[in-house]
Amino acid sequence: MIRRIPLSLYLLALAAAPADAQRRGHRDGAPTARVQSANRAALREPTRAGYVNAVQVYPYAEGTLYRLYAAPERVTDIALQPGETVTSVAAGDTVRWIVGDTTSGSGTSRRTHILVKPSSAGLATNLVIATDRRVYHIQLESTRATAMAALSWSYPQNALIALQGAGGGEAAAPIASGLAVENLRFGYRISGDDPPWRPLRAFDDGRQTFIEFPASIAQGEAPPLFVLDERGGAALVNYRVSGRYYVVDRLFARAELRLGAQRQAVVRISREDGNRRAQRRRRAS
Repeated sequence: MIRRIPLSLYLLALAAAPADAQRRGHRDGAPTARVQSANRAALREPTRAGYVNAVQVYPYAEGTLYRLYAAPERVTDIALQPGETVTSVAAGDTVRWIVGDTTSGSGTSRRTHILVKPSSAGLATNLVIATDRRVYHIQLESTRATAMAALSWSYPQNALIALQGAGGGEAAAPIASGLAVENLRFGYRISGDDPPWRPLRAFDDGRQTFIEFPASIAQGEAPPLFVLDERGGAALVNYRVSGRYYVVDRLFARAELRLGAQRQAVVRISREDGNRRAQRRRRAS
């Protein structure tokens, strides 16, 4: 005998099904949860070492999300690379955010500026700037009174190309030797203390590791570099100094920069894929 289900119960079950599926999806690692996790990992926040006067200078890497804090009645300037031409600008919220553009300089120094201003506090949206050279992904957030005056980017690939094309002096030779700029990998995390010499970034080309410091590194004592093994043991490693860069002729998963006697400042450099492999080995042992 076939038992008939009341129509009201059938409709109620249909309405509850998507919510149940969504809860199961979150427990099983739903695609939306993976998207949120990837966005959090890719987001770069302002850092003290990244400021040059009132301008936050982010290191550019493709696929990175850059945070911009704005406030009502304040204009924040997004300065692009000199000579870079904008092809399109798109904002997620064009009603409550005002987005404009202007230029400064002329000739080869001509520079495009994207200007943003929120209408109120507590707003969040994104901004995508496409140019003839790259794409910028910016996460906008408005606060009641705190606004970034300006932000811009540094371009490690361009800096290394310039070093590679420098004169044939001995200082330029180690970097110029076999540098594969197209293979640069930026999957490194900087953590630990926040001294004035804290590195801006670390990256490698599959053969050498490069550690870039702020310009203030030239005004004080430079920290030595220690590479850590799987058990946490530290060994001093050889490196060369070229401008603001430490150049290490090897790859490493973890390293530390240490400086100081009574109170030692320690900054850690971790390669993300190297850390994952080390964690898998520890779990397997």
